[in-house]
Amino acid sequence: MNSTKMTWQGAAQIVDIKKAIFWGPWYVAEQRLRNMSKWLVSLISFGLGNPILFLFAIGLGVGSLVDANAGGKAIDGVGYLAFLAPALLAGAAIQAAMDETSFPTLQGFLWEKNFFAMNATHLTPNSIVIGVLIASLIRAALTTLLYEIVLILFSAITWASVLPLFVSAMLAAGAFGAAMLATASKVVDDDGFFAIVGRFVIAPMMLFSGTYFPIASLPIYLQPIGWISPVWHATNLGRVLSYGLPIEPWLFAIHIGYLLSMFVGGSLIAGRIFAKRLDS
Repeated sequence: MNSTKMTWQGAAQIVDIKKAIFWGPWYVAEQRLRNMSKWLVSLISFGLGNPILFLFAIGLGVGSLVDANAGGKAIDGVGYLAFLAPALLAGAAIQAAMDETSFPTLQGFLWEKNFFAMNATHLTPNSIVIGVLIASLIRAALTTLLYEIVLILFSAITWASVLPLFVSAMLAAGAFGAAMLATASKVVDDDGFFAIVGRFVIAPMMLFSGTYFPIASLPIYLQPIGWISPVWHATNLGRVLSYGLPIEPWLFAIHIGYLLSMFVGGSLIAGRIFAKRLDS
């Protein structure tokens, strides 16, 4: 009888650790995307529902009245719908990013605790943070692209402006998504917190960020609300890129720098909070 010599190699020999660490964030994103795929129809419906209602109510409804009294070139020398479109896209992208970085974060820490399971492997807290952000950006990208198709059908934007507006909307999604992830990672009990964010952060941010009218039309004491809002920076950037809104070069640089800084800062803060909670 022949005996087979058994040798134990261990996990370090079976698993390519460097590869696992390098692709770690994408594994996390894959887990989130597989979860999202179960509710794809609902995600698309809810993700596009409110923006399309805004498109009909404000863009087509109010916009037609504004254009009728302004000779078809209501603001910045373009029709009201063209003026409004960058803001609608930024708002839709931000909402999609928020949905993917709010309750799913509580799910990972409190309800299913899958962040702790991930951290028990070679995945680091930063890998988990980056993976969650990747998934949120993919969801925001899908929402933005679908919404752009709707806007094209209503002649709100041109084919030439699809890519520039996609970039400005994704910058808004990344900036707010990272900030929301850092905030959500501190929450230990929902208790209506995200409903408060929706009513007292999202709603004022959309109202006072030059969304429906130029921010200069606001009283000077309300304009700072827009200045610190990613919606204003992304919307103004989208208007520059889509129909050539004239602004100073330094302001263009500030728009991009602010959104990127918000994304990087939120990601770093979220990474530190994740590390602290996962080590506790």
